[in-house]
Amino acid sequence: MKKGDWQRGACKTENFFPFQNLISPVFHLPLPIFAPNLRKGMRFTSFKSLMVAVFSGILLTFSTAVFAQHEPAEQAPAAQEGEHEQKKEGFDAKEVIFGHIMDAHEFHFFEWEGSDGKEHAATIPLPVILYSAQKGLTVFSSARFEHGHAEYQGYKLVKETIGEKIESTDPAEKVYDFSLTRNVVQMMLALALLVWLFISIANTYKKGQGVKTAPKGKQSLLEPVVTFVRDEVAVPNLGHKSNKYLPFLLTVFFFILINNIFGLVPGTANVTGNIAFTAVLAVISFVVIIFSSNGHYWKHILNPPGVPGWVKVILVPVEFISVFIKPTALMIRLFANMVAGHIIIICLISLIFIFAGLTHWAGWAASPLSIGFTIFIYFIEVLVAFLQAFIFTMLTAVFIGEAVAGDHGHEEAAHH
Repeated sequence: MKKGDWQRGACKTENFFPFQNLISPVFHLPLPIFAPNLRKGMRFTSFKSLMVAVFSGILLTFSTAVFAQHEPAEQAPAAQEGEHEQKKEGFDAKEVIFGHIMDAHEFHFFEWEGSDGKEHAATIPLPVILYSAQKGLTVFSSARFEHGHAEYQGYKLVKETIGEKIESTDPAEKVYDFSLTRNVVQMMLALALLVWLFISIANTYKKGQGVKTAPKGKQSLLEPVVTFVRDEVAVPNLGHKSNKYLPFLLTVFFFILINNIFGLVPGTANVTGNIAFTAVLAVISFVVIIFSSNGHYWKHILNPPGVPGWVKVILVPVEFISVFIKPTALMIRLFANMVAGHIIIICLISLIFIFAGLTHWAGWAASPLSIGFTIFIYFIEVLVAFLQAFIFTMLTAVFIGEAVAGDHGHEEAAHH
């Protein structure tokens, strides 16, 4: 920089900052360099202002497009019915989510629009079994309802906010529904698979295969799992009584596991994500725990030894309530974990259709990220399927072990 330029910059800076003579001796700052830095800062500020303006313009464009979607409703209040029908035709994430996790009268896989312009669905209808005092027993296929758009023999399928139910067209008629819903059918399939699997493996062992030779086929697949449940779940918690409760623990573990795996197949029912299913499992575990308990178990609940009397006033009610809290925890834990994973997967897939409702480009842009996270969560759900079956079985074994333990009996059994 030339001397004249430096002086001109200095003069401009003195005019801009008249306290230069006071500050420079103290801080030793060459204030003339502030002028070019100030110009650079102003250019940077102008660039940021330009970026803010551009970003604001983009937001204004999108907000105008979204506002335009609602503008006809404000300008034409008389067309509210047509607007309602248009909204129903759009993507409804809540309907998709609850349609998957709730029970239904058919297995629904996907939909498509035919050449006739109508929506068609790939479904497997299930039998509807109804009874009323006026009509007696009525049995027909759920396909008669045409997905809720038709009535049949005085009955109709009502779509509610959460789930669906069958009602009579006559309000005075009381209907009892014994239909085989998809949760019931899938539980039957899981039970049939479980029975076939273990009976076939037992027959193979009876023939000598896998006893003196290495296990093959289904034996090599399930024997490590059975050994794991026995050595890591039953024996540490039940001791010498583990063989007595091992069939029950294995049944609970594999029944939950099979239903968890089935629920990951698209179009199937999320049985373990149904609170009624987990409640029945919890009640069965509760019955086994209560009928396995002994006097030592109830003594420690109703009259804890070595505890001051004033503490028992607080401790005894808490311990008694815990008898019912334990199976309740089993019920809620399995239900919440399984239903949460399915909701996350459906929400991630729904993002594609939600963004596509704004613009097609937004839908395509969201697809890779949405599908990537869905695949990631899906593999985690496979792990959760095994983990939740293990946790339910482990806690059941722990609660049974507490109920059957006597005075030092459980510790002595653990040494044996």
